[in-house]
Amino acid sequence: MKRYSIASLVRNAVGGHRHWSRAWRNPKPRRSYDVVVIGGGGHGLATAYYLAKEHGIRNVAVLEKGWIGGGNTGRNTTIVRSNYHLDPNAHFYELSLKLWEHLSQELNFNVMYSARGVLNLVHSPADMDAAMRRGNAMRLNGIDAQFLTREEIARRIPNLDCSPQARFPILGGLLQPRGGTVRHDAVAWGYARAADALGVDIIERCEVTGIDIARGEVTGVRTTQGDIATRRVGIAVAGNSSRVAAMAGVRLPIESHVLQAMVSEPLKPVLDTVVTSGAVHFYISQSDKGELVMGGDLDFYNSYAQRGNLPMVENVVAACLALFPSFGRLRMMRSWGGIMDMTMDGSPIIGKLPVGGLTMTGGWCYGGFKATPASGWLHAWTIARDAAHPLNAAFTLERFAEGRTLDEKGAGPVPWAH
Repeated sequence: MKRYSIASLVRNAVGGHRHWSRAWRNPKPRRSYDVVVIGGGGHGLATAYYLAKEHGIRNVAVLEKGWIGGGNTGRNTTIVRSNYHLDPNAHFYELSLKLWEHLSQELNFNVMYSARGVLNLVHSPADMDAAMRRGNAMRLNGIDAQFLTREEIARRIPNLDCSPQARFPILGGLLQPRGGTVRHDAVAWGYARAADALGVDIIERCEVTGIDIARGEVTGVRTTQGDIATRRVGIAVAGNSSRVAAMAGVRLPIESHVLQAMVSEPLKPVLDTVVTSGAVHFYISQSDKGELVMGGDLDFYNSYAQRGNLPMVENVVAACLALFPSFGRLRMMRSWGGIMDMTMDGSPIIGKLPVGGLTMTGGWCYGGFKATPASGWLHAWTIARDAAHPLNAAFTLERFAEGRTLDEKGAGPVPWAH
């Protein structure tokens, strides 16, 4: 991988940043590949990287209709965690968190993993029981979990309104200390750079317009840069999963919705923990640039838009002030929306589709970003081995027909699962 000397860094800095070499190549698509991955976000790039690194499959193309990281990878709120109740979800997201912990060394690129802790607030006896059950399940699975009292939370997060008079009185909270945040752009850049170094072709502004099938098997893809022959296609396109799968005649149990987020103006460090509340429909953390990053629940109408709207901004800001009254003096800086691919049980689909050679990783609901490393690792395994790994065997498409749904009842499609 490309390394720069101090002299080179200084020369490029004072030279107006005009002479940096590319972090990855800009190739033209070849006529054929062993594997084509559709989607140049974190999941697609991770799939390609692990195909090359773990399985020695390097004749791979990643096709991205826009630019690398321009979809949900660059439009999320950077939170990573593995505080799940059901065993399949717990083991899957714990694999992802373990990969996050060493990803900077793995990719030789700083993804800025920050284990600042993820705290789920509880506001009622029912919340308390659910948090205790979840925490105990996590510990049985070897995952870190700690229940904090209201007094412990007040000492840890002095800006949080923990008074008995609060609009949403806080009774305690479930903390995962190893949870935290990762810089989303760095994840895309790091995986792209590492995959390119292993020979993967990353082709931007190359939209897939069709999937060719003969006798029930994939034979290639049609794109805005020409046709490409391949017998293995992996779909990793988040909120556009249904659209791309439909090109192969596959109907997915997925709806696409907008999930909005927003940031305040930058300020000095005031919040060193990720704080979430299911009852308040709110979560918040502070970025390395000082912005308060916050969000709430879905816009509950179907949409492929990537923009926010005022009613949801008002709801999120009201929730913020209910928990953190002192933040009322801050100004909002910007808001945005990501397209969420929502499955019917709140858990993902990672596996083979009913067309030979076609696989997908999608249906992430609120969990897409934090799943990135494990999603790519297991998707690559499935493509290379033509079979599911034990860790994604529960996440097949067939579970919906067979009645094996994975509904977390509170850690799937609800706000505190971001």
